[in-house]
Amino acid sequence: MVLSVSERTFTKEVLESQVPVLVNFEAPWCGLCHIIKPLLLQFKSQCGEEIKLVEVNADDNFKLSTTYRLKTLPTLLLIQNGIVRKRLEGFRGREDFFAALSEIKDSYTNLPRTYNSTERRLKATTL
Repeated sequence: MVLSVSERTFTKEVLESQVPVLVNFEAPWCGLCHIIKPLLLQFKSQCGEEIKLVEVNADDNFKLSTTYRLKTLPTLLLIQNGIVRKRLEGFRGREDFFAALSEIKDSYTNLPRTYNSTERRLKATTL
């Protein structure tokens, strides 16, 4: 299951997340959005807890759609520490989509990890 995020919960669930977040901007009328959803779930199961997957209904969350300048749906954003690290849109087929997901996985596994405050304290006390 994918966590649905709204303008109200976006900051907490995405921008303040301790792990990278793959945000799927979609809409109920978008046929391609329905097609890629099972592929995203498969990708999430492969990644486990290393990445969070959320969806945003672009129609119901106009401010987010405007903030992230959506031009097409679906649009995927990889966000880490509140910063958009990768933007994916305009898929031309299944292979193209899988290549894009592979690129996302490579990009977030090469990013420096952040520590929450407890981990920082533990690290500081062990030095």
